[in-house]
Amino acid sequence: MSSGTIKQAAEAARSKTSSMNKQSTESITAVENDFLHSPFMRAALPFINGGISGMVATSVIQPVDMVKVRLQLAGEGIATGPKPTPITITREILAQGKVLDLYTGISAGLLRQGVYTTARLGFFDTFMKALTIRAREKGAQIGFAERATAGLAAGGLAAFIGNPADLALVRMQSDGLKALAERKNYKSVVDALAHIVKSEGITGLWAGATPTVVRAMSLNLGQLAFFSEAKAQLKTRTALSPHTQTLTASAIAGFFASFLSLPFDFVKTRLQKQQRGPDGQLPYKSMTDCFAKVTKQEGILRFYRGFGTYYVRIAPHAMVTLIVVDYLGFLTR
Repeated sequence: MSSGTIKQAAEAARSKTSSMNKQSTESITAVENDFLHSPFMRAALPFINGGISGMVATSVIQPVDMVKVRLQLAGEGIATGPKPTPITITREILAQGKVLDLYTGISAGLLRQGVYTTARLGFFDTFMKALTIRAREKGAQIGFAERATAGLAAGGLAAFIGNPADLALVRMQSDGLKALAERKNYKSVVDALAHIVKSEGITGLWAGATPTVVRAMSLNLGQLAFFSEAKAQLKTRTALSPHTQTLTASAIAGFFASFLSLPFDFVKTRLQKQQRGPDGQLPYKSMTDCFAKVTKQEGILRFYRGFGTYYVRIAPHAMVTLIVVDYLGFLTR
């Protein structure tokens, strides 16, 4: 056999192998695309992407959340006295242990995001799609009222489902404020949930559920509805790039989410942290009672203590969450 014939045979073999590899790759890609575009995955992806984005954001913001909770619990029942700041709170935490103490309750925080953010972003996306379809059928465009409705409903449902994890997070973060003999020293979120069920019953997992739901509704109204509206306005009224639109809209949403939800977040923290005293009574009977007692004993401005810290927690968390979920939506479209 001549060298030319051998060369032609080798080239034909390579061509055939390349063709087979290309067909195999295309076949795998087609299967992957078919799977991503199956009815089940199209319905599940908003929830999956929401949960992942929330957990990524919490991993970044957890130290700020720890400081925020300690600020809200400082000086409980006292109108006067030293006023703690984010810097003094951080110094106290670091002085008592290690830098990782700022990540106390991270397991509960991740569980909360895995439940709460999965549900709220998933429900919001699902509700928005349904409302958009209904608006198109009527020949109209979706407006702020529809976005607000979707945000309120998604936030309320998700908060109720995720209350046990949120409760465990607050208990773990506030445990270090107790006397050494009274501390539970929770090992993990599972340990915290087990302690709560054992001492307070299964219904105890929904302690503070009312302000948690109201907080989530107000936060989602500020975050999701204002983000969606701001992004729509920036798209039609400015020449900003899509990435800049997302960043700007998320910053705007972070402010409104912080302003609208902080008072309810404050009350939620107080109610979830409280435990029965020697007389068997709780400091606060309800959300309304907590609002009334804090206003009388500590002043109405106490509800906005730590607004800067809260905004620093909410705005970046919202930005990271919304950017990640946008990116995941782009990858899985």
